[in-house]
Amino acid sequence: MGLTSYQRAKDLIKQGLVLAHSGKPERAREVFKSSFEVHPTAEAMTYWGWMEHQLNRTEEAIELCKKAILLDSEFGNPLNDIGSYLISQGRLDEAIPWLKRAIKSINYEHRHFPHVNLAYIFIEKKMFMKALRELEAALNLLPGDPELVRKINELRKEIN
Repeated sequence: MGLTSYQRAKDLIKQGLVLAHSGKPERAREVFKSSFEVHPTAEAMTYWGWMEHQLNRTEEAIELCKKAILLDSEFGNPLNDIGSYLISQGRLDEAIPWLKRAIKSINYEHRHFPHVNLAYIFIEKKMFMKALRELEAALNLLPGDPELVRKINELRKEIN
């Protein structure tokens, strides 16, 4: 018995991630697109968007993430990714609601990312106490993470 379309799509996502982490965004993009064509998922569309961003096509990446959200409104990755892409464009205020939605999403493995992204925004806006709260929330999700501990300590020095 052969693979279901869903299983095949998941396998393609795994292949795409290997390519993405090997510095081959064009090829990874094509594999993520293929995954979506085999079996449309928010995950495939989000990763496809990530590759578009890597290829300096951030507006396309944002649109793909919005489509992914339509497929699964509780999948946190595209919500955080939109926030991250908006930050990369200097659109900090627009990023905040997307990141807050990502924090509240049900289906999200990397819950610390939107907190870290919000902390970055608040640091840029000189809102250090809010930034500290976000970094501490991230640390609660990743206890003992050395990078978060370092950032928190640096920020505490800045506040004092």
